Amino acid sequence: MFSPTVYSEIAAHLPASVKLIAVTKTKAIADIEAAYAAGIRDFAESRVQEALPKIEALANLTDINWHFIGRLQANKARRVVENFAWIHSVDHLSLAQRLDRIAQELAVSPNVLLQVKMVPDDNKTGWTPDHLRQELSEIKPLNALKIKGLMTILPLGLTPSERQITFQNMADFAHNLNREFGLNLSELSMGMSQDYPQAIAAGATLIRLGTVLFGDRV
Repeated sequence: MFSPTVYSEIAAHLPASVKLIAVTKTKAIADIEAAYAAGIRDFAESRVQEALPKIEALANLTDINWHFIGRLQANKARRVVENFAWIHSVDHLSLAQRLDRIAQELAVSPNVLLQVKMVPDDNKTGWTPDHLRQELSEIKPLNALKIKGLMTILPLGLTPSERQITFQNMADFAHNLNREFGLNLSELSMGMSQDYPQAIAAGATLIRLGTVLFGDRV
């Protein structure tokens, strides 16, 4: 159940540069409506089949921004481009190219973040920093996509100091890509319920909060 009190406490201390995204996977439409009533306008889902009924049911709330944060299968790409303003989890070149083709066909320009693994993690997808550098020359021409920045999900089991270092390395990596390739990767999607203050300290601009706002998943 959504907690307006917790949200108010978090929002009161957020820097103006940071946008809070409420992660509503497994949550009921009533929870989203409660979060909306409290002032949240950015919501994230990770499964297309779960998200679409919610998006349809809440279509009258026209100022909601929907973010897709889950692993995106190629056969679901069109539905995501059709329904989400932000796609955080673009994790390989062929997916980026497919999204660009679909966006051209639909005459839309979704906001895209490139998912990066800053430390090895067999449980996560995404580019390694070196691999992304190698493929940026093929990503830059994808003009139908608004490539806004980078996204990362930390591996489980990191210590607080390892989390802080990894978030800072992510911010430094984005800065270096901007300088080396003439990009404007201004958005950093990093930080979740257990570590968002550390992510903010390192320069996060988008934090993805679920458990802290809604309680444990069911």
